[in-house]
Amino acid sequence: MQRRGHCTFLSACFLAVISGLPLADLVIQASLQRRQAAITELFSQLPTEGHLRAVENNVESFSWFPQALRPWLQGLRFTLLNDLGEKALLGRDGWLFYTPDVRYLVEPFPGVNARTGNADPFSVILAFRDQLARRGIRLLVVPMPGKPSIYPEKLTQRAESGVEPFSSRTIGLISRLREAGVEVSNLFQTFEGLREGNSSSESEPYYLVRDTHWSGKAVTIAAEEVAEQIRRLGWVNDGSTEYDLKTLMVKRRSDIAQMVKVPGIEDKFPPEDVLCHQVVQKNGGKPYQDDPHSPVLVLGDSFLRIYQTDEPTSAGFVAHLAMKLRRPLASIVNDGGASTLVRQELARRTGLLRDKRLVIWEFVERDIRFGIEGWQHVSLP
Repeated sequence: MQRRGHCTFLSACFLAVISGLPLADLVIQASLQRRQAAITELFSQLPTEGHLRAVENNVESFSWFPQALRPWLQGLRFTLLNDLGEKALLGRDGWLFYTPDVRYLVEPFPGVNARTGNADPFSVILAFRDQLARRGIRLLVVPMPGKPSIYPEKLTQRAESGVEPFSSRTIGLISRLREAGVEVSNLFQTFEGLREGNSSSESEPYYLVRDTHWSGKAVTIAAEEVAEQIRRLGWVNDGSTEYDLKTLMVKRRSDIAQMVKVPGIEDKFPPEDVLCHQVVQKNGGKPYQDDPHSPVLVLGDSFLRIYQTDEPTSAGFVAHLAMKLRRPLASIVNDGGASTLVRQELARRTGLLRDKRLVIWEFVERDIRFGIEGWQHVSLP
């Protein structure tokens, strides 16, 4: 009888805890005059898998308790264990890595989920190539290496010693695409070859130490590589616009530290000094600007945005490629959305395809698995 009483007491405590937190959240959010408490969305419709997951995500994002307590718990974890949470990993020599970049390399891929409408990236790329070809437009695909693919030894000593070699599965996708007749720019080979040819102490890495993106040096190297490939293919002739370079030093705050959201974390990972080369018109010095009527259209993600529309502006990949080709380019850029969102934007703005001869499609390799909206077939009107 006594044991039954203990069980009843523990059950009551358990029910009080699981019901007390949502009720307390209701009271707190009402007192703060915030939006309707996220937990109330549970009762807005019949429960389905998608609805329950949406409620769970909203509770994590908007409830008072997670928002108030999570930053301090993450700060404690970092202080005691050097653990930056689910979005970041602390590598060697102060390097920071974005967790999805690493997960892409080390985790097995799940199967294609027909329910979400996602397709295999390989089939989507082939379909897009064929859509453009019917309009007389060529496609050049540029998969962007993630930082751990080029600097695995900064992530773990096992990679440096050869105990745990890192080989990106993107190399296999590049091979499949080339076998299918798709032109691909292999920047993995470019950066790895340059690293092997240089001494171990590089004066300027190709990727930022505390950011997900590449350095100003890597931007110029990639633009030269892609421009040379376009010339070899003979798809677009060089234009007649003359550009100059203006050297600038900018400070780049760590996007990884900002995503972690640990109190005081950005003080531990200060901004990096980045040497950039702004592209300006030779006559007048006006910074580079896109031209929607250009025969070349570039699609991509934040690797194209950095330095281009960010500080110092006109110093990103698009501007440097334009300088190499001696002509302004057109572009559509969407952070994290190069897998599908940029093509959806293109479908809404098909006028951009008028008089185009070449589309360059860049996407960072982690988006092969983690891209926003996945990989969907998009029809061009």
